[in-house]
Amino acid sequence: MLEPPDIRVIYFIGLTTGRSSIMSVFPAWAEYLGLGCCRIEGIDLLARAPASAYREVVKNIDSNPRAAGAVVTAHKIDLLNACRNLFAELDPHAQLLGEVSAIGKRGGKLIGMAKDPLTSGLALNAFLPENHWHTGAAACILGAGGAAAALAVRLLAEEHPPHIVMTERNADRLDRVKNMRLGDIEFHHCPAPRDNDAAVNSLPPGSLIVNATGLGKDAPGSPLTDNAVFAESGYVWDFNYRGDLLFLAQARARQTERRLHVEDGWRYFIHGWAQAIAAIFEIEVSNGGPRFEELCAIAVKSR
Repeated sequence: MLEPPDIRVIYFIGLTTGRSSIMSVFPAWAEYLGLGCCRIEGIDLLARAPASAYREVVKNIDSNPRAAGAVVTAHKIDLLNACRNLFAELDPHAQLLGEVSAIGKRGGKLIGMAKDPLTSGLALNAFLPENHWHTGAAACILGAGGAAAALAVRLLAEEHPPHIVMTERNADRLDRVKNMRLGDIEFHHCPAPRDNDAAVNSLPPGSLIVNATGLGKDAPGSPLTDNAVFAESGYVWDFNYRGDLLFLAQARARQTERRLHVEDGWRYFIHGWAQAIAAIFEIEVSNGGPRFEELCAIAVKSR
């Protein structure tokens, strides 16, 4: 069947896009938000794909008059490294973090945007008490990829920023964040889960522990062993909402014993896509209140 001539396409560039809830959620959101005639199309690329693969995808988006833009997940850093000269403009966070999570078009030119500092903050504010960092709690970010660096930027912007510990099994990836010189971050090269255990075990009460590694979704497993000791009265956040979610299961097994607040990545998923859609289609999408809760309800029904 031929598509309407005025249809607009938003592309989703990831690893396993067909498994994501957004493929069923987006059509319902598009109707609710009044986006008109549009659809979503997934593009699966292997992790660390060759630069030519990223450039082909971005050039096709640039030349396709129906393409409204794209949302980028697992390839945010590699895509920008391969395609930087194809963008007419990068927003300040994209320049700082060296990543692109949303691609838009303005006046026929490609704009690269990094929305994770905003969306991780919105998701964090939904469960972390106000003025929490005044308690002396720390933040431990397991992983040093794009989403991890973006969360660090958001935390360092706090009026009273927490002490941040960042761990990563890939030394080059850790050095990449170090070289950004974002602020006061304690870095640890942790090649094995037991090394992450040591970083987590030393955290003060009330600390935030975040799985930003992709383990549990993009690959099975957890960055921690079952021997990790979560901070008393701490906040445990898994960026993932689908997959084997082993890290989440480990936290829930200790939830009562350690008095933990355990959060999965569903709210982060909602904020991430809502704000990317807003940027690509140049519309306002509420990040709170009744209209945002309606977006959440629609997503749950369509999931």
